[in-house]
Order: sequence, then structure tokens, then C-alpha cells
Amino acid sequence: MSELAEEKDLETTIEDAAKAEEQLPEVTGDPLEEAIARVQELEEQLEQSNKRVQDVQLRSRAEIENIRRRAEQDVEKAHNFALEKFAKELLEVIDNLERALDLNTQAIDDTGKAIFDGVELTYKSLLSTVNKFGIESVGVVGETFNPELHQAISMQPSEGFTTNQITQVLQKGYLLNGRVIRPAMVMVAA
Repeated sequence: MSELAEEKDLETTIEDAAKAEEQLPEVTGDPLEEAIARVQELEEQLEQSNKRVQDVQLRSRAEIENIRRRAEQDVEKAHNFALEKFAKELLEVIDNLERALDLNTQAIDDTGKAIFDGVELTYKSLLSTVNKFGIESVGVVGETFNPELHQAISMQPSEGFTTNQITQVLQKGYLLNGRVIRPAMVMVAA
């Protein structure tokens, strides 16, 4: 029995070893190479994540810069155009002074002449003051018609003027820091 039993035990052991070997996971390559490949894969994922984080940071900085720039522009516009309503009201005063100055001065006596000179000084002082705050007039005879600055009331043929030149200014226009607050009403050469 001993030899036969030993042979059977040996066969059983070989069969058990074969079954155990079948149950082991299949090793296709070197475990070190597999670990290196896994580390490289993880490094690539980390690099991609870092790129996404950098992209998000860059976009966030750009958005913050845009918000700051827009806020600065809004503050600048508020400073530049805060006087717009007030300036429009002053334009009526300027127009009235201009109408007063358009009177025929030859029919005025010495007392009237003094009043006329006072009105003229007041007008010049007012224009100087509004110019300091960025208000400037537009609409001069002989200048080329610009639809952004002028409002054409009519077009008529005129000697001495080329087409689209202003021949007469009916009401001056005004800009506040480069923005039209009232277009000039003009007649244009046809």
C-alpha cells in the first residue's frame, strides 16, 4: 500500500496543484512593467487634471479682469455723463442768450448798448464754463454734414458751397465729452 498510496497521493497532489494553478489570475507580463504602466497612466490623468485646473484659473482671472474693467468703464461714464441732464437744461439758456445777441445793435442807444455788452459777457462766460466741463458746440457753416452730429432740416442748392456742406445753422448742437446731447439743426447744400 505504501507505494500505491504514495503514487495516488502524488497524483492527487499534482491534480490539486493543476487546479490551483488554473484558479490563479493570469500573469501576462512582468508585474514591475504593469506597475510602471499604471503609474504612467495615473501621471497622465494627473497632468490632464492640472491642465483643467489651470484652464479654470485662467478663465476665472480673465472674468475677474473683465468685471473690473467694466466697473471702471461704468464709473468713468458716470463721471463723464452725470451732467447730461443739467447740460441739456443749460442749452436753453445758451440759446436764449444767442437770440438776444442776434439783435440789431445799431438801433440801440448807449444804455441799451451797456445791457447788450453785459449779455455778451454773460454769454461768453457761460460758454467758457460749460467748455470746462466737457460741453462743446457743433454745427459750423461750411463744415461737412455728419448725420451723427447734425440734423438736416432741408437741402437746397447754394452758391459757394459744395454738396453736403452746411449752409446755415438754425440751432447749434452740443457734445458732452464726445457724446451728442443735442444734434445741430442745419441746412445743407444740395
